[in-house]
Order: sequence, then C-alpha cells, then structure tokens
Amino acid sequence: MEERENVVSRTIKIVIGCILAVLYLVPIIMLLSAAFKTQKNIFKDIFGFPDPIVWTNFGEAMARMDYLRALFNSVFFTVISTILIIFFASMAAWVLVRYKTKMSNFIFTLFAISMLIPFQCVMLPMMSIMGKLNMLNPVGLIFAYVGFGSALSIMLFHGFIKGIPVELEESAMLDGCSMFGVYRQIVLPLLGPIVTTVGILNIMWIWNDYLLPSLVIGSNIEWRTLPLKTFYFFGQFSSRWDYASAALILSMLPIVIFYAFAQKKIIKGVVDGAVK
Repeated sequence: MEERENVVSRTIKIVIGCILAVLYLVPIIMLLSAAFKTQKNIFKDIFGFPDPIVWTNFGEAMARMDYLRALFNSVFFTVISTILIIFFASMAAWVLVRYKTKMSNFIFTLFAISMLIPFQCVMLPMMSIMGKLNMLNPVGLIFAYVGFGSALSIMLFHGFIKGIPVELEESAMLDGCSMFGVYRQIVLPLLGPIVTTVGILNIMWIWNDYLLPSLVIGSNIEWRTLPLKTFYFFGQFSSRWDYASAALILSMLPIVIFYAFAQKKIIKGVVDGAVK
C-alpha cells in the first residue's frame, strides 16, 4: 500500500513538473518562432516556423544593434561590477561579524533595511547627485551597481562567515599576519561556496538590467549594453518584432552558455552554502 502511494505521489510530481516546464518553455518557443519569421508572418502563425526559415534576421539584428560592441559593454560592466561587489561585500560582512559593537549592528541593520526601499524611490535623487558629481558615465554605472548590489551580498556573506571558526583567524594573527592578510589568506578562500552564489545572483541581475544603464549611460551610445540595444527595435509608431526577437535571443545566448558550462559549480556552490 505504501509503495503504491509512493508511485502515485511520484507520478503527480512528474506531471506537475512537466506542466511547469511547458509553461516556462512557451515564451521561449514564441521568441524563437518570431526570430525565424518575417515581420508579416509573426502574428499570422506565431508557433510555426515558415518555410524557408529566415536566418537573415540574426545578421540584420547584429548589424543594427552593433552586437559585438554591446556584448563587450555588457561583459565589461557585469564582470567588473560583480568582482567589486564580491570583494567589498565580503570584507564588510567579515568586519561586521568579527567586530561586534553597537555601531556594527546599526550598520548591518541599515543594509538590511535598504533592501526594502524600491529603486524608484531613490532614482531621481540618485540621478541628481550623480549629475552634480559628473558620474553619468561608465564609472558611475559600476559605482551604482556596487552600491545597489552590496546589501544582499553583505547579508549572504554575513550569515556564512558566522560559521567560520574565529580561532583560524586568531592563529594567523599570532603568526604575524596583518588584518588584510587574514582576510586574503584565511577568510576569502573559505568563502568559495557563498562567493559562487553571490556571483551568479549579481551576474544575472546586472546582465539583464535595463533601467540603471538607461539612466546613467543612456545618452552615451558608445557604452550601451545589450538590453539597451534591444530597445532600438521598438519605435514610437512601429516595432520590428522579427529583428527584436532575434536580438533578444542573441542577448540571452551568452548567459545561457555561461550557465551551461558553470552549472555544476553553481549548483555545488548553492548547496554548500545552504549546508554551511
């Protein structure tokens, strides 16, 4: 009887999983279908590929959006911002954990509360301040990413560092290691699992972000990222859905390839971080 219940339960879970998989795949199928169609055939038959398949949409989309330049910009902002977030957030979390004072508790509370404030509430003041400081440029965008990405990252590092024995750091200090040396040689190597988790969360966010780059570097055509370039195909009076769909696929492709190659490490990092 118990074995029969297990089979029924497993079957129900498989059916639910298949239904959810189909729901997730439908938008991707629609996007792929539109990318291989001509503009006039997209709304006529959204789920079927025309005969012949229109491969030229991808070449035209790459040419119009200056794909290689936009790809470089997206990779540049994503990699630099993620590295800086991991570096500064891990150091800040380590100090907040190891040096328990009223001020450190207050600072950690501020980071936690800042996550509850919608970006739209600080958008206009931020733009005004950055404009006065002449930071509406690529450096300003990286600075903004580090600022907005630090709160969640610090909280994740904070919880993980609590599980690291403080005796390891005390032994290193007794051997003459400096404070930064303790962080670099003892603490940072032990943060491998949570670094993977924090890294993938920030990579996914920064890569797909549209609003912040549009505000900070929107007028700087040379530094526009892939999300900004895909908006090029949507005009006030007309939209090229064939080219836009191809451009969206090209924008998704690098991050999908990255996930495919790093999947094992990502899953291992998330699991190890949870166990820790």
